Amino acid sequence: MQLDIFQVDAFSSTPFGGNPAAVCPLDAWLPDATLQRIAEENNLSETAYFVRNGELFELRWFTPTVEVDLCGHATLAAAWVLFEQLNEPSELLRFSTRSGELRVRRDGERLSMDFPARQPAAVEIPPSLLHALGLPRAEALYRTDDYLLVVEDEAIIAGLKPDFAALAQFDVRGIAVTAPGKQFDFVSRWFGPSVGVNEDPVTGSAHTSLAPYWARRLGKTHLSAEQGGARKGQLWCEVLDNGRVLISGQGALYLKGTIFI
Repeated sequence: MQLDIFQVDAFSSTPFGGNPAAVCPLDAWLPDATLQRIAEENNLSETAYFVRNGELFELRWFTPTVEVDLCGHATLAAAWVLFEQLNEPSELLRFSTRSGELRVRRDGERLSMDFPARQPAAVEIPPSLLHALGLPRAEALYRTDDYLLVVEDEAIIAGLKPDFAALAQFDVRGIAVTAPGKQFDFVSRWFGPSVGVNEDPVTGSAHTSLAPYWARRLGKTHLSAEQGGARKGQLWCEVLDNGRVLISGQGALYLKGTIFI
């Protein structure tokens, strides 16, 4: 069997930036075990698969170890492949996923993803979390499916050297550490060792929680964001009044080829 594969650097206008995702268009679903083995072999934070079903595309995301409920950067990568490589004529793509229907449309040079917003709830900061991140203190901690740890300065985020084994013990999908930015409204890094990704360079799905938090804190609905450590990507977020958030970014093709299995 031969399958097409594309690798797209999502949330970047050029290769070597943003967050790489593999995208495999399928005619029909393969066994879950095969999908997981391909994702493991790709060894990227996410591999996205889609199958056309009428006017919708069924979309699934796999890390090297598990299938996940939502992935922003691999959704953007899948939409980029449909628009730019497979010549999909529609201006709006509809994806059926574990997290409901997701929509992606062209927005100038960017692709805009329409996701359900998550409302972070304040929780007490476990001392073990600060220890795992090597931090003496933090401003606040919020929880959705991720922890959102707020610190006072973006320089703190740049210097983080987490203990990933310790972070994997927390019962959350991942840990986002965030701060106000100088060139962007906010900056962040996201760590997900419990789902097989020590650090994700740019995590679109995390911004379904980060954008609502910063929108409330800054009193604005349009936000610019940058995520990453050594490798960074840029996002533009709009928090709507209907419980949704638009997350936009660009994509760049790194490779395309064929899988032989």
